[in-house]
Amino acid sequence: MLVRVLLLWLCALATAAAKLPPLPDMGAPSDRILSPTDERRLGQAFFRNLHQHVQVSDDPMIQDYIASLGSRLTGHSDMAGRPFHFFVVMEPEINAFAGPAGYIGVHSGLILATRSESELASVLAHEIAHVTQNHLKRAFAAAKKLSIPMAAAMLAAILVGTQSPEAAQAAIIAIQAGSLQQQINFTRAHEQEADRIGLQILADSGFDPRSMPAFFERLQQSTRLSGGRHIPEFLRTHPVTTSRIADTRARATAFPYRQYTDSLAYLLVKSKLKVIGSKDPARLISWFQQRLLRGTAAQKAAARYGLALSYQALHRLPQSRRLLEDLLRQFPEQPQFVDALAQVELALGETEAALQRYRLALTHFPASTMLQLTYAQALLQSGRFQEARQWLLQLKANGYRLPVIYKHLSRAYGGMGKTAEAQRYLAEYYYAIGDLKQAIRYARIALKMARGDRILTAVTQERLRFFQREEKARKR
Repeated sequence: MLVRVLLLWLCALATAAAKLPPLPDMGAPSDRILSPTDERRLGQAFFRNLHQHVQVSDDPMIQDYIASLGSRLTGHSDMAGRPFHFFVVMEPEINAFAGPAGYIGVHSGLILATRSESELASVLAHEIAHVTQNHLKRAFAAAKKLSIPMAAAMLAAILVGTQSPEAAQAAIIAIQAGSLQQQINFTRAHEQEADRIGLQILADSGFDPRSMPAFFERLQQSTRLSGGRHIPEFLRTHPVTTSRIADTRARATAFPYRQYTDSLAYLLVKSKLKVIGSKDPARLISWFQQRLLRGTAAQKAAARYGLALSYQALHRLPQSRRLLEDLLRQFPEQPQFVDALAQVELALGETEAALQRYRLALTHFPASTMLQLTYAQALLQSGRFQEARQWLLQLKANGYRLPVIYKHLSRAYGGMGKTAEAQRYLAEYYYAIGDLKQAIRYARIALKMARGDRILTAVTQERLRFFQREEKARKR
């Protein structure tokens, strides 16, 4: 993941290069390396390019949860008013990373590896601290101080990574050998600072600070048991030493001890990720059934939810429905169960019942992004394109950032017979996932179809020129 993240940074820099001002002298402080506007552009380019390398989850429930958890944590950080963007990468590796402008990603594998919500929160808090303490900017400043040969060798190693990540990793290690202690000290300082700040964010947000050293230690122990053959990616990019764990534990014990309870939303997300990541849902049925025999009420509810999703994946819809109806009676305030039951009803062809369920739920949870998006998807599925468009445009106006919204808008406009608008939004979708070639292609199609509509033609022409400028900047 290290090599891929570096490559994404390079792509983002290339895309933003035409807009960025000349860099200041090498000795400039970190807050002058990039202006807030330039950093935001870099972050957006980073996120777009990310979609070309990994699968970013567009599941409304998963995104709603990780964004909510992240918001809770950033609200107690040094940058409470700064926009952050949290997302889940659908890969089994145990990893998380912070990109420019507060873009923070966490792998589905890491979420599943956590044993408590506080452990997941500890990883996010650590990444938030990297952002609030400007570690990315400071790392950029430190890299500028490398000698030209070393910087050139590092770039060559990264380029090797496009063909062989293993070779790139080995080359980077070899290149750094001459200044190893300098690099280790720099990394250690950042990691220790992120630990210290992250612990405070955890405690202030109502999570267990002791979860941070506990999770790090468990990852380290699993590496030892495997003889070093299976090192979690998180440990490669966030080196953990025994002394660092001891220091973090000492700091954590300074906070008052109390019991912490996992939210049901966290447990439900873990169940859903387990089902999504499984190639054999039938085997999951016995796994979830075993967990119905023990645990708290919330844990058993999460097991029933996972069981219902497993049945749904196997098209055993009546069994899934019975479980979800029972869960909804027991937990009427959980919109996740409403959504899952409505999805079953849609699969059974009971469209009106599903839509009515969504409408009623939205009167109880009007701010639920998950319900708004899944309701819009249900409207699309039932052919109610104009109503779906209204919900999607409202989500877009409220700042919904995942690219899938543009694909849905394209489908809505296409269903309404507005083919030029449909192609224009398809162009926006491809741009949002970093595919400029397809973005330009569909923008040109939209431009041809928009003849006679002066406003749409002008808008599409401007976007096409914008895409072409970005493509030109990437080739520099």
